[in-house]
Amino acid sequence: MPDVLTADVRFEGWTAEDWQRFLSLWEPQRAPSTTHDESPEKATGGLFVVHDGVKVRKLLHTTRGRLPPDIAWPTPLSTLAESHQASWVLAGQLGALDEVMERFGARARRTDDLTRQALSLVTIVREMTAEGTLERWPRRLASVPTPTEGMIERALDAVCASGRAMVLGMFKDGELWTAFVGRRRGAGFDVIAGPDELRPAMGVLSGDWRRDYRHLVHAVEERYAPLAVGCFGEVDSFRALQVDARPGAWSRAALMRELVISPVPAAVGFALTFDTARFAYASLKVVTSRLDPLGLVEPMLHAARKRLGAAAGNKDVESVLGFDPLAALRALLKR
Repeated sequence: MPDVLTADVRFEGWTAEDWQRFLSLWEPQRAPSTTHDESPEKATGGLFVVHDGVKVRKLLHTTRGRLPPDIAWPTPLSTLAESHQASWVLAGQLGALDEVMERFGARARRTDDLTRQALSLVTIVREMTAEGTLERWPRRLASVPTPTEGMIERALDAVCASGRAMVLGMFKDGELWTAFVGRRRGAGFDVIAGPDELRPAMGVLSGDWRRDYRHLVHAVEERYAPLAVGCFGEVDSFRALQVDARPGAWSRAALMRELVISPVPAAVGFALTFDTARFAYASLKVVTSRLDPLGLVEPMLHAARKRLGAAAGNKDVESVLGFDPLAALRALLKR
């Protein structure tokens, strides 16, 4: 499969501030609290641990630098994370990194593109984790299978066809806060663009992002390509949705126009429909548990949910990838 990025991919329209803002959209967020605990989140950055099986040799915090390795080993990684205020921990035996590189070199071929190399590296890390040579905490994506090249290609085809573009536009305080545009050409993306060159083309904004996003759509289509899919909203709402595990959260946000998805590819439309069905199913379970204490209705609800999933088969992104990408995103970004 050709690379996800073309050989002559062009990056444009990014200032340092725009790029930092875009990256900050994907920083881990705290899930909505169901308690009254408002204590500040202390865990920041990650922790690398190098050990020889009986003793820690090196300890490196991504934000605090090298730390004294005077800790007992083995120690649960969750305990290390808590004691060193880290949001994740990666531990490996001496020589583990060399082993990763040796396995990667043995499997790499001259014709491998970036996608194939990345998938190979992910597979090797997972293998060594299963062997115990590497350990990580938390294992947020343990249930997510490693995607194949075919899965990636089919998912891209389902969302953004060749000759079209996809855009993410985030607004704040009545202005375009940041944006990401990807234009697909053949099997890969040949343009990765930011908002810097789009803002002048949008003209004078009204301050209401629900109207102003149309100006962004027009600017993208004028400069790059017709849109295959666009996602627009306010920064804070988008961040909250990333870790909102409630059934129907995304479809409810789209219905209430807290988030605008336009255009809506068939695959995304099916995903939103199924998300709505999950919300209806969860609500019915609550109602029937109160009105039907013997649980006579529960089997019928379960059968209806299975029929709904079968009816949507092979039409949405989840069926193509073999896992729910929104669930994976929530797991990855939740602290």
